[in-house]
Amino acid sequence: MRGPLAWPRVPAMASRRDRFDEAVLDAVGAFERRWGSELPELEVAVQDVPPTDPLPWEGRVALGRLFPAKGATAARMVIYRRPVEARAADSTEVATVVHDVVVEQLATMLGLDPEDFW
Repeated sequence: MRGPLAWPRVPAMASRRDRFDEAVLDAVGAFERRWGSELPELEVAVQDVPPTDPLPWEGRVALGRLFPAKGATAARMVIYRRPVEARAADSTEVATVVHDVVVEQLATMLGLDPEDFW
């Protein structure tokens, strides 16, 4: 008899993409709990790779980008999964790199130094 080894709600069925999305949600959620209403409205997205080569001021492949709010459109933070995973040795380090990228982007959005943000 053939069939799945684990049902869809079992953690063994979570793909790397699902685990990455969860790491991003965990990192952003921690800041939402910490900063509460002080954080402006923010949309968070995950893409596999950046859509273009590094921008002149980035100097390397972007791990994430912040698109500022314009008019009625909320600010948008995009985390790039493949470059983050390429810099991490394992899943624990992926969560650490994601956290660092989220800190960097939120600090930029709020005009703070990333070292003083948390």
